[in-house]
Amino acid sequence: MYVDLTPNASREASSLLWLNEEEQMRCRQYPLPGPRRRFALCRAALRAILCRQLGCDNERLSFGSSDHGKPFALVDEEPAAISFNLSHSGKHGLIAFVPHGRLGVDVEECVPRRDFDELSEAVFGPHEQSTLACVHGRDRIQLFFRLWTIKEALIKALGLGFTLDVSQFEVPQALHRGKMSMFRFPQLPEVHWRVEYIGNEDFSAAIAHELVPSQLGERSLQRLSGDVSEKRGICQ
Repeated sequence: MYVDLTPNASREASSLLWLNEEEQMRCRQYPLPGPRRRFALCRAALRAILCRQLGCDNERLSFGSSDHGKPFALVDEEPAAISFNLSHSGKHGLIAFVPHGRLGVDVEECVPRRDFDELSEAVFGPHEQSTLACVHGRDRIQLFFRLWTIKEALIKALGLGFTLDVSQFEVPQALHRGKMSMFRFPQLPEVHWRVEYIGNEDFSAAIAHELVPSQLGERSLQRLSGDVSEKRGICQ
């Protein structure tokens, strides 16, 4: 679900009504209006979605968090049978949810950054860095954020935060331009992930979803083997 985070006094006032006392206090602690607005609108949208999907009143819904800070939903203080993740950047917010399996989503506005080179060295592997070196201008910006959001979605889905060195795995070549691919972390080859790029001209965005055994048919496994073994070219 896309969340419009542009300023709108009416929507912002309505969103506050969805937040509990703790969330409203947290919202007030943001010193700048932009972060306050993004938190309120995203949290209100998340609550509305979860209440609808779980069939519960807003007052019964609360949130817990894992050891690495990833939130999960509680209904009447019991873990709910749903996976969700959210991300926001600038005026764009995204919320994803599935009934089972780990899930991660990331969105980033495609704007130039002065630290592109430093970030590339820190988060991208050698083939990814070589591919980025072959493109320039707007194409380089879009590819940078495409790879960044895909990696961010994957580590958010895994739920370990940045304790995992993201430069130690690379985005499948099929996702450098395509929309969907299968993926396995080199450190966790037994876990299969479906990764989808959903960005457009305004923002880069990606979703990573853990596949359960029933979702791994023969065709998916063949596609997975092809993606993992595919050789990554440098400059064509």
